[in-house]
Amino acid sequence: MAQRSGAPVATTRTPPVCVQDLQRSAAARLAPEVWDFITGGSGAETALDANRAALDRVALVPRVLAGVEKADTGARLVGTSAALPLAVAPMAYQRLLHPDGELATARAAAAARVPFVVSTISSRTLEEIAEAGATLWFQLYWLRDRGRVVELIRRAEAVGCQALMVTVDVPVMARRLRDLRNEFTLPSWIRSANLEPDGPSAAHSHRPGESAVATHTKNAFDATFGWPDLQWLREQTRLPLVIKGILDPGDAEQAVRLGADAVVVSNHGGRQLDGALPSITALPRVVEAVGGRCQVLMDSGVRSGTDILRALALGADGLLIGRPVLWGLGTAGAEGVAEVLSLLRTELEEALLLAGCADTAAARTLGTFVSGVPG
Repeated sequence: MAQRSGAPVATTRTPPVCVQDLQRSAAARLAPEVWDFITGGSGAETALDANRAALDRVALVPRVLAGVEKADTGARLVGTSAALPLAVAPMAYQRLLHPDGELATARAAAAARVPFVVSTISSRTLEEIAEAGATLWFQLYWLRDRGRVVELIRRAEAVGCQALMVTVDVPVMARRLRDLRNEFTLPSWIRSANLEPDGPSAAHSHRPGESAVATHTKNAFDATFGWPDLQWLREQTRLPLVIKGILDPGDAEQAVRLGADAVVVSNHGGRQLDGALPSITALPRVVEAVGGRCQVLMDSGVRSGTDILRALALGADGLLIGRPVLWGLGTAGAEGVAEVLSLLRTELEEALLLAGCADTAAARTLGTFVSGVPG
């Protein structure tokens, strides 16, 4: 299927007052198949919907008369100082949304002073993205070619990445029905810049009834990735190691035993196992299981400063933000991403003040009720 460019049309915009304003704007500007690619989940999208519903079931217990005039939104994530307890999640092929792609996102992250996680299958190279000046972490998918894995790690080290994040919940890409119906195929000008810098890949080969992107990952990723491989990976680098895609407390404990510096509680934004536990629901048990031996981050469904506060109150050290960043990118490039991060900072500062918290550390002591059960 031929695809239109994802580049936004230049128009006068009303300043957004929440990230959902940018969601509506991006939906109106992007080609429908690109919108489906970034928006859709796997299967019937029950996990996608459950993430949002579960966050809304978390009620916070604010404290009053705290004497707080200005809340500090800063945090330290995996050894990185950040202006928010937030990093930009790894997301593929960002040039689909704007010609600058990951360069625009990295510039906005640098200005907002939050880490930017570069995807293995980004549409700009690690070296290009590093020039934007952001604090970078590198996200690794486990490839069939272990030599390529080592090569990517060395490149990440060479450009100054401050953490290595390995995604463990994608042995294969789940069936994403929107992409199958659209027979989603990358346009010729978008490439997996870190893996196929010189030419097309399976992601460019249209096949009736298939997602070419899913075919590409099936060819490139190694579904046999296991705990011994993770132990080998830990031995290959001194970078802090972050394990993304944990929902089971036992898996979190095993990751810590193998030397993880942080885990990310994540169901991949509802894009992998449909019906998987919502991330926010899994979070407290993972926090309890690791017992402070590593940091615990969370993603999936986060849309506001209140959501950030909910996760902190349930024990998270920080979060990753995904789709809202893409909404900003698809609306106005670096400016749109900056608006998303600015809105989240404004909302989090307000939420902290209203909850009686002077800083993000205090937020982790707030009481919560989840569906009527004290948290």
